[in-house]
Amino acid sequence: MNDQMKRPRHEVVMINRRSLAISGVKNVESFDSEEFLLETEGGYLTIRGQNLHMKNLSLETGEVAIDGLVHEMVYLEQGHASDRSRGFFGKLFK
Repeated sequence: MNDQMKRPRHEVVMINRRSLAISGVKNVESFDSEEFLLETEGGYLTIRGQNLHMKNLSLETGEVAIDGLVHEMVYLEQGHASDRSRGFFGKLFK
């Protein structure tokens, strides 16, 4: 229980696949209208979709808001090459 109290909080709230509110964001690695890569307290998070855009960003508080149609959200784990081998970000992390 002490480990949970020390660990920074990371939350993802999605509404109707059109709006995301994410806390515990350390850095926005890259983004475009189809894909976001965020470094979070829970690991690297990839968000894929259509017409994605950043509605709000505050790295001071660790909060990001994204609007657009979300198709997929994936956490990239350290040993899973199959997750990293897809698309542009797969090449970026080789």
